[in-house]
Amino acid sequence: MKAKVKTKNFVFKGLKIISWVIFIGLCVEAGGLIVNFIFSLFKPEIVQNLYQKLDLSQMYESSKLAFFGMYGFILSISILKAVLFYIVILLVTKIDLSKPFNNYVSKQIYKISYYTFSIGLLSFIARQLAKDLQHNGFDIDKLNQFWADSQAFILMAAVIYVIAIIFSKGVEYQEEIEETV
Repeated sequence: MKAKVKTKNFVFKGLKIISWVIFIGLCVEAGGLIVNFIFSLFKPEIVQNLYQKLDLSQMYESSKLAFFGMYGFILSISILKAVLFYIVILLVTKIDLSKPFNNYVSKQIYKISYYTFSIGLLSFIARQLAKDLQHNGFDIDKLNQFWADSQAFILMAAVIYVIAIIFSKGVEYQEEIEETV
């Protein structure tokens, strides 16, 4: 019995570490993209040496609306991903494995599903708008990496939402049991 508990704690600690690593990576990515955006406005000749070499200067010259729209989607999606993993970190650090069914955990899982759905929806919209821009002659090959996984995020949001509903019911049942005892 103690071996199972130690294994669960070990796996859970591993998940905490992985969550932190992913969060830090997403923060670095979001920060790098913000720096790229600022430099693309004020010193566009340097952008080719920056993070991911995301040079959209031709798009900026052709259409400022398209440039700001695409960069807005890129920045929003990358920041939302970082926020999503911040919420995951809060969840895995504050969850009590001996009593996991509580209101805090339920609310956090709902938040995770909402952020995941938002990322998927924004990614889907951005991908469709990028396709429209491509039909109008814009080079969008560099942008596809930012919203290639939109459908996966939408599907994942649905799964997480179902889990959130199950947790919410578990909280209700646990509260009923505690009231009757």
